[in-house]
Formats: sequence, C-alpha cells, structure tokens
Amino acid sequence: MIIEPGELLAKINSPADLRQLSEDQLLQVCQELRQFIIDNVSIYGGHFGASLGVVEMTVALHYVFNTPYDQLVWDVGHQAYGHKILTGRRDNFHTNRKLNGLSGFPKRKESPYDAFGVGHSSTSISAALGMAVASQYKKEFDRHHIAVIGDGSMTAGMAFEAMNHGGASDADLLIVLNDNCMSIDPNVGALKEYLTDITTSRTYNKVRDEIWNILGKISKFGPNAQQIVAKVESGIKATLLKQSNLFESLNFRYFGPIDGHDVNHLALVLKDLKKIPGPKILHCVTVKGKGFALAEKEQTKWHAPGLFDKVTGEIYKVHHTTPQPPKYQDVFGHTLLELAEKNEKIMGVTPAMPSGSSMNIMMAAMPDRALDVGIAEQHAVTFSAGLATQGLVPFCNIYSSFMQRGYDQVVHDVCLQNLHVVFCLDRAGFAGADGQTHHGSYDIAYMRCIPNMVVSSPMNEQELRNLMYTASQDGMGPFTIRYPRGEGVMPEWRTPLELIEVGKGRVIQEGEEVAILTIGHIGNYAVDVCKNLKMDGLRPGHYDMRFAKPLDAQMLHHIFQKYDKVVTVEDGCLQGGFGSAVLEFMADHGYTAQVKRLGIPDVIVEHGSQMELHRLCGFDPDGIERTVRELMDVAVRV
Repeated sequence: MIIEPGELLAKINSPADLRQLSEDQLLQVCQELRQFIIDNVSIYGGHFGASLGVVEMTVALHYVFNTPYDQLVWDVGHQAYGHKILTGRRDNFHTNRKLNGLSGFPKRKESPYDAFGVGHSSTSISAALGMAVASQYKKEFDRHHIAVIGDGSMTAGMAFEAMNHGGASDADLLIVLNDNCMSIDPNVGALKEYLTDITTSRTYNKVRDEIWNILGKISKFGPNAQQIVAKVESGIKATLLKQSNLFESLNFRYFGPIDGHDVNHLALVLKDLKKIPGPKILHCVTVKGKGFALAEKEQTKWHAPGLFDKVTGEIYKVHHTTPQPPKYQDVFGHTLLELAEKNEKIMGVTPAMPSGSSMNIMMAAMPDRALDVGIAEQHAVTFSAGLATQGLVPFCNIYSSFMQRGYDQVVHDVCLQNLHVVFCLDRAGFAGADGQTHHGSYDIAYMRCIPNMVVSSPMNEQELRNLMYTASQDGMGPFTIRYPRGEGVMPEWRTPLELIEVGKGRVIQEGEEVAILTIGHIGNYAVDVCKNLKMDGLRPGHYDMRFAKPLDAQMLHHIFQKYDKVVTVEDGCLQGGFGSAVLEFMADHGYTAQVKRLGIPDVIVEHGSQMELHRLCGFDPDGIERTVRELMDVAVRV
C-alpha cells in the first residue's frame, strides 16, 4: 500500500520546491507532512514520536536555508523522517528500514541532503563545526552550517567538547537545540533542570521577547548598536536566570526559548539568525509525538511502537496460544533484580536506555541502586569503575554498538585496574532494521583483546541467568556478557541460578567428522541444523563454547584431536572474533584441521531483519547446514 501525500506535499520533490511556496502555505505543508509520517509509520513501522516533534522545525530549516549547499546535520537521526520526505525520498519512504530500502537514519551515500551519517547521539555539533571550519578554509563565506541536537543528546560529553571548541572559533555555526525533555526515556540530570529553568522563567521570557524585537531591528541601527544590544541581552539573561547562561559562557550567542511548533515564527527567526555571524544557539521547545495525542502522552512507548491503528491508537501485537520465550533484555532485567535482592553489593547502571535494556525493572523496585546516567557511555563505564573501587558490583548495561563509545574507559579505567565491573552488552550481533550504526558486530573482537577481561555469550535464557550469577561473585574482575536483540528459546526461563566455571563450554552433542563450535544464541541455529542432518544419517558434533575468552582449552584439545573439520559460528565480526580465537588456539598447539569460519564478513552490512542479514552473511540455519554438508562432501538437501 502506497500512501498518497497531501496536495502541497505531493509537489515537493526537493527543498527548492518548498521554497517556492508562500509563508502562508507552510502550515499546510506541516500538517500534510505530519499526516504522511503517521500514515506510513502506522503501516510500515519505524521511529515515530521524534519525527513528529520536529515537523515545523524541519520545514522551517529547509525553507530558510539553501540545502544541500547549506549543511544541515541531524543528531542521532530518529527525527529525520520529515527531512527525508522533503528531500526527494517521499515516494520511496515506504521502504524505510527494509532490506535494500531507505535507511532509518541520515546516510551520506543515500542523498546529498544527508550531510553527515548518524545513528549514535551527540555527533552533530562536532561534524557541523568541522564543516564550518572547512568552509572558512575554502573561502565559502556564504555557506551556513546547522546542527540539530536534542536536549538528551546534549548530555553527552562530546557535545560540550564541540561547543568548547566552537565557541573559541568564529565559525558560522548554528546549533538548533530541540528541547522536549526526552531522548527515548525521559531525560535526567542537571542540564535538564537548567533547560527547564530557562523555559519556565516567566520574567526571563517576557524580557526575552522584548530583546528579540530589538534584535530583529538590528540592521536599522548598524553594527555598533548590535554590539551594545548583545552585551545588554547577555547581562539581562544572566541576571534574570540568577546564573550565567551556560551557552553564553561557552561564547555561543543564545536565542530563545521559542515555540518549536510555530513554523512561521521559526522561519522568521532563522532568517534573522542567518544574518548574525559566528557561533550561536537557538533553543526550541517542542513536544515529542506532536500531533498524535497518544504519542504526546506516552512518549517512551511511542518512540518506535511498531505497527498500529492510526485511528484508534491500538498497537498491533501478535497473540500466541502457547507460552512464548521472553526477550533477552527482559530476562536480564528480572534476573538483575533477583540477584540484587540477594546481594546488596549489586548496582545497575545504564546510559539513557532504561526501557531499552529493561534496567527500568530494577529502577522501579530499587531506585537508589539502579541509575540512568544520561547519554554518556564514557561516564557510565568510569562511574561503574568508581563504584567497583568501593566494593560494589556494578552491572553496566550498554548496547553493543554504544559500548564502542566508552572503549578507552573499558581499557584504562576498568581492565588496567582489574575492577569488578560486569558489562551486559544488549543488541549484540545484528540489530535488524536499525542498521549499520546499531549492529553489535565488533564486541567479541574488541573485548577479548584486553587483559583481565572475560568475554561470554549465552545460548539461551538459562545460560544468561547463570552467567549473570557467576559474574556477580566475589573475586571476579571485568566480565562481559553479550546477548542479542529479541527473543530467546525458553518459555519456562525462570530456572534456578547455577555457577558456571569461567572458561568452560558445554557439549550439545558428540559427533563424527565435523565439529560445529558456536558461541551465543546463534548456537540454536546449529541445534536445528543437527536435527536436519540426523535425518540423513549425518551426525556432526556441536559444542556451545560460551566463552570467547578464556577459551575452554580442554574442550578444544578434545575437538582438534577428534575432528579434522571444524566450523565456527558467531554473530560477530570474523576479523578478530571467536573464530579467530579458535584458529589462534589451533596454530599455537600445532593442530592442522580444516576450519571454516561463519560470521559477519569485513563489510558494512546494511539494515534488514535479523534473519535476512544472517542469511546474507551465510550463517542462517541453511548457511550453516550448507557449510557442514560441503565439508562432509554430502549433497545439500533440496
């Protein structure tokens, strides 16, 4: 089903078409754009609330600025659906997040209007500043550079690093701060309180409006008056807010807060800001989910709700007649609370993903022991290290791809000091439709190379519980547990907690000729493969290694002494991953088996369903079976 755009939206194939419209028509464009997003996401899925909240901002930015010559950088990109629709991708928007379709995030190779590829937070200011400095160097003085960043993304240190640099430059940089008090979950921290103070100060806002009227007339008074007004404006802001303005102290001209849903006023303000050189910030107050009542009311739930009825608001759920396995993240959340109830040393830490990681389960029950530190992965890791120095056992839950942002802290602050921090890496392996910026492809490789680190991955819910229990024991050091997005395999998953010997795998079945070595959930594919092969009288061995570091040396000696053909399977990168670890062991001990490694190849894998991407990379059940049959020189069953 192809969604038909509204009358005006149907004529906009690029921002140049948008700029041909009168300002009086912008409101209708916004209404049509918002409805087009609602219609498409309700049928095809995707992120929802974030893009609805910036419809007016998106229209105003493309209306005022000469994109793509003027560089527009979106932070994270959850909110860029309207941007994509206005920049020539309207008719293909139904392919969003589908295999071989549009990316759910801005992507440079997809469109010249996507000035910078994004997916992780807090990169926009740095990127836009780099572009602005490059334009200065190339003497492109008529070029504008705009970073659109949410108040959630602004909590990351990288945003402040960029502002610290940008404020010391004379680069033509405009930061548009989209302030809706939300990332995926409600924002936390002192910055949120500071922005709230600004937006709720009646006295400040009244005087600010008067100052703004003066600023709008700057051109009539000349440059000297402009300097005077700037000083007066800054002083009044500081006095009325009873503190220095955070952004002004970083040498950014601060404007706002203004209503981020008044498209005509936004356009007027942006036109004025185009004439003011140097670094500046426009503070826009918006509502995530604007225009869809339920999304405004329950913003976390409607961040990415799946398919839904746009009239009733019913979110479609698959109803099963038999018990279904839980999501790994929920097993983590419930098990962490269970462990914390028995062990007063256990703490929970997450960087702005309490619902995404199910840390919210412990946060609800033990708010003083489960902490959301904001979008700040580096801080989350070192904060956890600080807890560990005092004898506590922090479970630091970070998505695998986000963990990359705190890697130096893992090395320097945790592993070098051999501190007892448990890293629970959610979304390990392919993240599905979120695509290349969110795939957890590299964690086995980047964790197993660090001294003192244990690297593990459960094949099912019971193993996840047992690994968490094992990792919580006194005397442990840095410990990584990685698990995928989505459901496990055990409807009855609340099993008794048991200790696992660190570095010890388990035998799923002994076999002949070929050994299949798996790590993590992907081992369930091999179980199905072995069942299929058994129908043809074939019986490969299957071993759930559980640990990429330390490897089960005793088990590997047994395997290489018994089998001369080995298949390793992992949902991580082949370079430096689990299969590489097995090859290293084989070489170090003089074995000469034929080894075939299955995993994520050395390419950037796009978005699609997890099974589609597993199939693309050849480690879906059919790919594993085909590989085993080829090694056993047996024809593939048709």
